[in-house]
Amino acid sequence: MENNRPHLLLHACCGPCATTALERLIRDYKVSVFFYNPGIYPHAEYVKRKNETERYLLEAFGNQVLFIEKTQRTDFFSDLIQGLENEPEGGKRCRLCFQDRLTETALYAKTNGFDFFCTTLTLSPHKNATLINTLGKEIAQHIGGISYLPSDFKKSDGFRRSIDISKEYHLYRQTYCGCKYSM
Repeated sequence: MENNRPHLLLHACCGPCATTALERLIRDYKVSVFFYNPGIYPHAEYVKRKNETERYLLEAFGNQVLFIEKTQRTDFFSDLIQGLENEPEGGKRCRLCFQDRLTETALYAKTNGFDFFCTTLTLSPHKNATLINTLGKEIAQHIGGISYLPSDFKKSDGFRRSIDISKEYHLYRQTYCGCKYSM
């Protein structure tokens, strides 16, 4: 039965956001977590979030969930959002950031034989799940050969559940989205 489940590549921004998503997806999908977040600032914060995500996966799922990290050159994010530094949180800068992370996730998923890709970004009450899902579907259609799994992990008390799981595993919960402009 294990091998009959579709393979899903789940983009994760951090351990706490991965909690509810994995709890909901693991029954129906063979999930691998893709950690690609070039905008996280400073580098020590990036390392902390990456390490907490890996720790959570290992403690909660053992070897059942594979962790995959894709790194990017340090100046990539600055180049990507150049001219949008003063945009409000949730504006054009965030859209580009979502688009980049979803595109990289989709490309990795397609290249490596996954059936679907998805993201934990929809868990946050501060993130527009409709926008994220629209971008995911557009990217899947543009790339072809990979499907996007729409989600809104904050629904059905998903955000509250992530807080409970984070407390259970003593996960670090950050106070900002990630880039220096969201601090």
